[in-house]
Amino acid sequence: MSNTSGKTPKLDKLDKGPWPSFVKEIKRAAEKSPMSKDLLGQLELSYEEKIGHWKHGGIVGVFGYGGGVIGRYSDVPDKFPNVAHFHTMRVNMPSAWFYSTEALRKLCDIWEKHGSGLLNMHGSTGDIIFLGTVTDKLEPIFAELTEAGFDLGGSGSDVRTPSCCVGPARCEWACYDTLNLCYDLTMHYQDELHRPAFPYKFKFKCAGCPNDCVASVARADMSIIGTWKDGIQIDNGAVKEYADKGMNIQKDVCGNCPAKCMEWDGSTMAIDNSLCRRCMHCINVMPKALRPGKERGACIMIGSKAPIVEGALLSSVLVPFMKMEPPYEELKDLVEKMHDIWCEEGKNRERIGEFIQRVGLGNFLEAIEVEPSPYMVEHPRDNPYVFYEEYFEEGDEDEGEEEDE
Repeated sequence: MSNTSGKTPKLDKLDKGPWPSFVKEIKRAAEKSPMSKDLLGQLELSYEEKIGHWKHGGIVGVFGYGGGVIGRYSDVPDKFPNVAHFHTMRVNMPSAWFYSTEALRKLCDIWEKHGSGLLNMHGSTGDIIFLGTVTDKLEPIFAELTEAGFDLGGSGSDVRTPSCCVGPARCEWACYDTLNLCYDLTMHYQDELHRPAFPYKFKFKCAGCPNDCVASVARADMSIIGTWKDGIQIDNGAVKEYADKGMNIQKDVCGNCPAKCMEWDGSTMAIDNSLCRRCMHCINVMPKALRPGKERGACIMIGSKAPIVEGALLSSVLVPFMKMEPPYEELKDLVEKMHDIWCEEGKNRERIGEFIQRVGLGNFLEAIEVEPSPYMVEHPRDNPYVFYEEYFEEGDEDEGEEEDE
């Protein structure tokens, strides 16, 4: 018998107050779903005993796929039989999360029919998250998702579901077509996405400009961030309009430039683009007066992750500028070389950023045949990632000549 008397005093406290509560949503689902009702009971028990009651009891999935389903089981199934199985399914979302109401209704109908009815739109990876179903329902759900035009996303040690910002669909700052690249990467890496074969997970995130609205620099093994190679476009007439309307150009724009590469004399703005860090601050503050340059592409960065096994990492520059045009062969060739060396030499559950830290960026660059760049060094002469062997060799020869003299 289910041990859900409906009394959940600890959860009820989380249902109070002005802010939206996950408890309220589970209670709404519990009105129709026995699984959601037992979920409330088990969660209340966890709060009472200060211990989680979920266990990983084995690997479950759909035929032919190794990823997309996260197995979850209750360790108190006698008390809460309706959540004895409570598997999560990750569903690959459309690029930039654009949906029709018809598509959303199909997803909800499938999940109410076969699962708990609880969804997460969207998980940190970007997927649609279906929370809670039983093993026997996995294949019927997958079949109906496929019929509706959806596929499962990534989970486990594979390519995780690529995600992107809205890009040129709704943003004027996009420096490349993030939606097209995200879709292209998703289709190209189908095998790597569905069949885990890596040391650990690998995430692509595509940001159209340095504002990085998908937080790729903090969360993606490969951050593809839109940028430009030439100078910022300036409309001095529009700059003057901002000034005339009361904006303190010197203080609020030039003064907040991290590179201090801007000057304003009251009528004309000048930018030393050789020092510009592409931070977008000035463009965000004066969008009618400044725009990204015309020679656009992306900066390829590598290695960010959350603090799971080792500490958190932010992405490091790998390729300062790369054109982002279909079929993206230059990018894919780079990724293949990275995957080859990481899969061959990486340790189990070692993200590629941790792998680079362990072997050294210089050795990694040599293995993937990428030339070192000054952009890879955060602070000159301060613990640089890259050492120029030719420089040291020349220096050694000079020292030897001096000693001979």
